[in-house]
Amino acid sequence: MPLVSQQNRAPDPIPSGQGADLPLRRLVFRAMATQCEVQYTAPGGNAQASAFEKAAEGWVHAFEAKYSRFQPGSIVSRINDASGREWVPVDAETEGLLSMCDTLHFMTRGILDPSALPLIRIWNWKATPPVIPDRAAIAEALRLVGWSKVRREPGKVFLPEKGMALDFGGFGKEYAVDIVALIAKDHGIVDSLVDFGHDLRATGAPPGKPAWHIGLEDPKSPGKTWASVGLRNKSIASSGDYIRSFLIDGKRYGHIIDPRTGWPVANGCTQSTVIADTCLQAGMLSTSAFISGVTAGLELIRSCPGAEGIILTDKERAQTRGFFNYVAST
Repeated sequence: MPLVSQQNRAPDPIPSGQGADLPLRRLVFRAMATQCEVQYTAPGGNAQASAFEKAAEGWVHAFEAKYSRFQPGSIVSRINDASGREWVPVDAETEGLLSMCDTLHFMTRGILDPSALPLIRIWNWKATPPVIPDRAAIAEALRLVGWSKVRREPGKVFLPEKGMALDFGGFGKEYAVDIVALIAKDHGIVDSLVDFGHDLRATGAPPGKPAWHIGLEDPKSPGKTWASVGLRNKSIASSGDYIRSFLIDGKRYGHIIDPRTGWPVANGCTQSTVIADTCLQAGMLSTSAFISGVTAGLELIRSCPGAEGIILTDKERAQTRGFFNYVAST
């Protein structure tokens, strides 16, 4: 839980664009294996709120049913099941997501790879007891990984090697956050905070405050924050492996895998946080920066216009020049 909404802070005298008299509403539901929450104001009252909530929750559940690898009937499951055997027809929306994978893979210099599921499967941090895959298993999984190996033609896709598999989990939740923020806008809602598993997009501000306040969790003391940021019309995402990990023979193995090596990240980073225009950008950059390490990670963040970030290690906090413009308290 690297990010924590802090709307119970003391009110600021500067009101939001919608004024301080509107109630702050909450839509809460579960999807994509996480809690989804939207805080918002509805100047049009209950009818506007009801229409928005129905549209937002309905879209998210439909998106999950269509693209989750955990849903047997999803298009991703059908593509994976057909690996090494046959082409799978896809619709225009799926083609758009696959094209977005091209962009994300390019922008992260190959670090964000939607074909990395074979590696994720062999590194099961939930197993009891946990097991370290042998080098032969890692090598075989690596052989099946590589976005450039995925074959695509208009209206269809093919994974040429049996065992290849796609997973949109590296960006799907963040993409959904952005879409729900757009759904809110389409329903006339200008002040909202969309929070799916602590990947967030802030639009406008809450009643009576100048910005949405988001706490930054302290990796050394999970559950507590080391600072908070104030956001308007920005998104934020964090990556870290200080909670989901296991120990074997005194060595810690986190849940974030480097698809280039096949091994969990072990570069000294404990957390990376990125603020960007969209949640998709923020999530893509925070994960890639965490895997890249401090120097390359900050370079990657700087390469995206409008993005700012900070990377924490056991010994330092390294940030881009403009990150602390958003920090509200330390």
